[in-house]
Amino acid sequence: MNLDKVKAADIEVANYIEEELKRQQTTIELIASENFTSPAVMQACGSVLTNKYAEGKPHKRYYNGCEVIDKIEELAQKRACELFHMDHANVQPHSGAQANMAVFAALLKCGDNVLGMDLSNGGHLSHGSPVNFSGMYFNVKSYGVDENGNIDYDDVRKMAFEHKPKLIICGASNYSKIIDFKKFREIADEVGAVLLADIAHIAGLVAGGVHPSPAGYAQIVTTTTHKTLRGPRGGIIMCDEQYAAAIDKAVFPGIQGGPLEHIIAGKAVALKEALSPEFKEYAKQIVKNAATLAQGLLDAGMDIVGGMTENHLMTLDLRKTGKTGKDMANVLERVGITANKNTVPNDPQSPFVTSGIRLGAAAMTTRGFVEEDMREVARIIAEAIKNSDNEEVLAELKKASLKLCEKYPLY
Repeated sequence: MNLDKVKAADIEVANYIEEELKRQQTTIELIASENFTSPAVMQACGSVLTNKYAEGKPHKRYYNGCEVIDKIEELAQKRACELFHMDHANVQPHSGAQANMAVFAALLKCGDNVLGMDLSNGGHLSHGSPVNFSGMYFNVKSYGVDENGNIDYDDVRKMAFEHKPKLIICGASNYSKIIDFKKFREIADEVGAVLLADIAHIAGLVAGGVHPSPAGYAQIVTTTTHKTLRGPRGGIIMCDEQYAAAIDKAVFPGIQGGPLEHIIAGKAVALKEALSPEFKEYAKQIVKNAATLAQGLLDAGMDIVGGMTENHLMTLDLRKTGKTGKDMANVLERVGITANKNTVPNDPQSPFVTSGIRLGAAAMTTRGFVEEDMREVARIIAEAIKNSDNEEVLAELKKASLKLCEKYPLY
């Protein structure tokens, strides 16, 4: 990674970038919402496109000089539609939360009823949390999971008939099972609701054919581009043609000004990568690695919400250990593993403490990890949690994790 220009202009920032690169190179990254994007994507994002203002949409801009920008944005739109089999794509959202906000703005009025997944059961802030715009300005009712960690579709149907939402949201930030988009659409049709599928976490798995697609079921699909899709940080909205004009207007001028065209170029590159045969193999390996990690943890006597994973992530349930997610995430960081504390269903701890740790396999699969490596990762995690007060054991586990990192160089 050449930082000569940055070093000449600002040695402090250059040093911090190099420090962060070293951190990434020497840690096992298990945060489920993170990944390592390709050098090609990074180069596109760091290009001259950052210089161009382009309010509006292709061929309908408020600034001149957007002829090339239009070509790039249209290419990203075309690739998104091809990859996810949708009619229309808006690639301008700066994030997944802003993509969801635009959908709300396009379809709803303040106070309208919405049905989404409860944050403490695996949903996302933008699906109706009271501290988020979605919960502040709309009347959101939340469904959850049953005692086995599965979405309770009977409860979803019951709540839909009771509250008659205009919008039903399926998708999650911490759900390890396959989502039944067909069942969600049936429920939405029964009550006259529009179905929004937020596939931010599973977009790469959908693209790779290892998770069912929402296409043909959800009228609107939102996603981030930086998780399993392995692109730059940003969002995309895709929809049936009948919603295209409303969605585009909601993005601009509704909630955003000028789009980040350098990031849109990075999205275009990432989408092309996701259309390749190699990406399908990558998606398959993510699922294999996640299952291997989960099984290794179970074999070590750890508990996992839902008992197993069917996608890229899982949540360790620490309640029987008497230890908290906050403390154990810090312990894992000390042995060279980055993860995040996370609530478990019916968590007795606060969201700032939690009784769980969320783990994901996408980033280290990008780096080259295979099943045998994930078995070793499972051993390190379990041993670190069981010996969280033993400095000697933790030091040895740190060496083991570093050895794995050295086996698969990053950048």
